[in-house]
Amino acid sequence: MNWYDARLAFICEYHCGSYSVCPHSRLQTNASLLSQMTATDSELEPLDPAYVADVLSRPPFVQIPGVCNVRDLGSYPTATPDVVTKPGYAYRSAELSSITEEGARKMVSLGILTVFDLRSDPEMRKYSSPIPTIEGVDVVPTPVFKNEDYSPEKLAKKFELYATGTTESFMILYSQILEHGGPAFGTILRHVRDKPNSPFIFHCTAGKDRTGVIAAILLKLAGVDNHFISQDYSLTRVGREPDRAKVLGRLSKEPLFAANSEAAMRMLTSRYETMRAFFNLLEEKYGGVETYVKTYTELTDQDLKAIRSNLVVTTKSRM
Repeated sequence: MNWYDARLAFICEYHCGSYSVCPHSRLQTNASLLSQMTATDSELEPLDPAYVADVLSRPPFVQIPGVCNVRDLGSYPTATPDVVTKPGYAYRSAELSSITEEGARKMVSLGILTVFDLRSDPEMRKYSSPIPTIEGVDVVPTPVFKNEDYSPEKLAKKFELYATGTTESFMILYSQILEHGGPAFGTILRHVRDKPNSPFIFHCTAGKDRTGVIAAILLKLAGVDNHFISQDYSLTRVGREPDRAKVLGRLSKEPLFAANSEAAMRMLTSRYETMRAFFNLLEEKYGGVETYVKTYTELTDQDLKAIRSNLVVTTKSRM
């Protein structure tokens, strides 16, 4: 059984009688479609649309019209028996700039009334992707890089590094995210500490790197195993697929990618191994997730205890 089947089986076993994370009809994994990705995925080629539609229709993906790569971080098993991450509380996604009216209604219906936007003002201007106005929803600007330089010279150097798609290049980026992201991450973590019953969503542009780092921090604080966190990170490979043409169109305007779409796609890879390397970076350079959080966000041990408690729920097996 692959990890996705295993997680769905876990949700079914532990939640169908309590939290109703998803009906049984949505828990049936199409084995042939999942094996197709393992057997044929080159990381750069388009995925089978039927496979994408099937996976995006089921947990942990959530359908919010106009928004790509939306996932619920709930229902992951933790190191504590019968304790899982809280369903319907913390969500991750790509940018919300193109959210539709139907998508806005869906967000509100999910109880998501707080949005943390990890993008910078220069980034939003560069890509003409402003913060949307959603009635009843508080959008909190939480840029990881407040004054990121989007000059042609800086972008060329940045893209040249990340277009290699190597784990080493992503670790340079993720270290920069950790160095600069403390204030933004602290804002999100304080929401968890203070508002355990107020669902929220956080996003950057693609919902991969900055979003992936804070998602990993949240799940790690909750006690989720590195394996499951890395698997969640890798789901962006499927989650971003509906926006493939949009992303390539945006990047094709950059000189480096104008005649090299493969370089653009390498920049957007989300490999399992990349997140495993991130955990090594977090441990070796920053002393682990708790030390990092306390150092860069000024949260205390007591805060972390409250955050951990608010990120999880206790459940009982129906067996």
